[in-house]
Formats: sequence, C-alpha cells, structure tokens
Amino acid sequence: MRHILHADMDAFYAAVEQHDNQEFRGKPVLVGGSPSSRGVVAAASYEARKFGVYSAMPMSSAVRRCPDAIIVRPRFDRYREISHHIRGIFLRLTPLVEPLSLDEAYLDVTALVTEDRTAEAIAKEIKLRVKMEVGLTISVGVATCKSVAKVASDFDKPDGLTVVHPGTEAAFFAPMAVGKLWGIGPKTAGRLKLEGIHTIGQLASKPEQWFIQHFGKRGPEIRLMSMGEDNHPVCTERESKSVSAETTLSEDLSDPEGLRGIVRQQSERVARHLEGSDLQGKTVTLKLRLSDFTTFTRQVTMSQPISGADQIDQVAQTILEREVGPNRWFRLIGVGISHFGERQVTPQLSFFDSEDEKTDEQVDELSIGQ
Repeated sequence: MRHILHADMDAFYAAVEQHDNQEFRGKPVLVGGSPSSRGVVAAASYEARKFGVYSAMPMSSAVRRCPDAIIVRPRFDRYREISHHIRGIFLRLTPLVEPLSLDEAYLDVTALVTEDRTAEAIAKEIKLRVKMEVGLTISVGVATCKSVAKVASDFDKPDGLTVVHPGTEAAFFAPMAVGKLWGIGPKTAGRLKLEGIHTIGQLASKPEQWFIQHFGKRGPEIRLMSMGEDNHPVCTERESKSVSAETTLSEDLSDPEGLRGIVRQQSERVARHLEGSDLQGKTVTLKLRLSDFTTFTRQVTMSQPISGADQIDQVAQTILEREVGPNRWFRLIGVGISHFGERQVTPQLSFFDSEDEKTDEQVDELSIGQ
C-alpha cells in the first residue's frame, strides 16, 4: 500500500505579502495587475475571498467587490525564493517529490511509514517545518493515491490536514461534484449533468461497459478513479504539454492597441482548441520576439484552471501590459496554455504561423497559490 501526500501552500503569493509586511496581516490583499487597466487577480488572501474575490477575476471587478483591498504587484523572485526553501523541506524527507508549481507538490512517503510513524504524522511534521522555517501555512492531503490526496488537500483549507484512510476513498469522493474528478473537464461535466450525473458517487455507480461507451479507451481508468483507485506514480520529472498559437507579423509593431488585438486573436485560437479537447489549463504563456530577434516568454499560473477566450485573454493582456513600451517593436506574438492536469493526457498541439527560430529565452514564472 502506498502513502501519498499532496502539499499545497495556502493563498501562497498573498500569504507571502502578508508575511513580509505586518500592515497587511488580517486585511484583504490582492496580488495582480492594476484595476485601471486590464489587470487580473493573481492571488487573493482569505480575507479578500470573503467578499467573493477569486483568482483570474478582473482586478476592476475585484475592487468593486472589495473596495478596501490592498493591491500588490507580484514579486516573482521572492516567491521563487520561498518556494525553493519549501521544496528543500520536502526533499529532506524524501527524494520522491513531484512539483506541480511553485506552491504545490506530491510526495511519496511510503518508505518512511512504520508502525511508529504514520503518513499523517509525516504530514504534521511537514506542516510544522514549513510554519517554523518559512512562517507560512500549508495544507496537506494524505491518501493512498495522487488523485485522492490532491482533492483532500483542498478539503479543509487553510492550514488543513485531511487524511483519507485506506478503504474509504470511494466514500470520500461519493458526494463531491463530478467535475472534481481528475480528467473530467467542464465540457464533460456538463454532458454528465445532462444525464443526471452530478456527483462522483453517481458516476462510480455506472457499469464498466457504460464507461467504455462514454469515454472509450479511457473508460476503465476513469471508472477506477471515480472509486478512488489510482496507480499513477509520483514522478520527479514531469512532461510539459501545451496548446499554443503564435504569428509572425508582416511588419514590426509597437502600437499597444494593435498588440492587444493580436493577443486577443491568439487567445481565441487557443480557447477553440481547448474547447474541442475538453481541456483546461492553469499556466498562460505569452511569447514575444522583438525586432532584433530577442525572444522571451512570460508565464502566469493561476490557482484554478481556465479555458475560455476571455479568461486567457485577460491573463495574457496583463502580461503584455508589462512589456509594451514606446521604443519596443515586436515581430512575433504567441499565446499558450499548459499545466492541464495529469489525467487529461493530450499530445502537444502547436498552431504556429511560422517556424520558430533558436534564441535565448528568458522565463518569468508566476505561480498562484490556492
């Protein structure tokens, strides 16, 4: 029997800002772009969430709901610094660590469990170490497989610890919305609801042949997962998959309005392919090439997956806002989305208008806490 943990920092970026600035503690904090432009909320403290503010919401809407919120621009280097420290805590316990983003990871602690040291005790040890060494809270789910552990970590946030004991996985899943299950995207969830299937328990009650008819080759796997059975290992190296669209401009462009229009077009192309594949992604990437052929990418990873053109465009426009300038001319613009979730295994799709050239890339990653 395996013992798998999913460790997830609580409102990571907002929590870092509150930790580093005492005046922010106990107050609603929003990390993200400006409300006067097309900025979006990258992370919201739990004080802000009480007002109905959530990740990927336009900052202008968030401020209307929570007018007293403190708006903070993201500090990428600081978030990465703390993330590396937290990952070091994990690695001191086990080498079997699978990072999902800056603020969450799977740990396989099977080899550490003894009669005197349970997986729950190890989870408590992680929570204590993170609190003492970093000064932040982390929520941990404990289960026999990855899919159950991930849902469990979100069950009692913030500062939660949820243990799903062996043999209780199906009962734990049963009352949850069917969209909580790994691999069930919004499009599939909508179709299932039309058939009267609203919960994972209702899905699990279907016979195996029904799963094959509805999901094809993935049917048996989804059936097992609906019952809380998942044999996928914790992988220390993860393959990146993405859907992206880019275009090389016929003439170099500097006009902000024109650049925004192109980003919107690419966002719509990506969204159409996501809809056809029933996928949602958490990481939006903007790829830019300057007139001197310098190429770089900027990434924003949201706490919740997105797929709509408006959502993707809002995030991409926020990134673009930081890059445009009066003397910056662009010859290529691309938008991509990745971090789909491990059950939605899809080959990489690329819809490039021109062949990419080898250049030095600078990656600026923003990962948003749950």
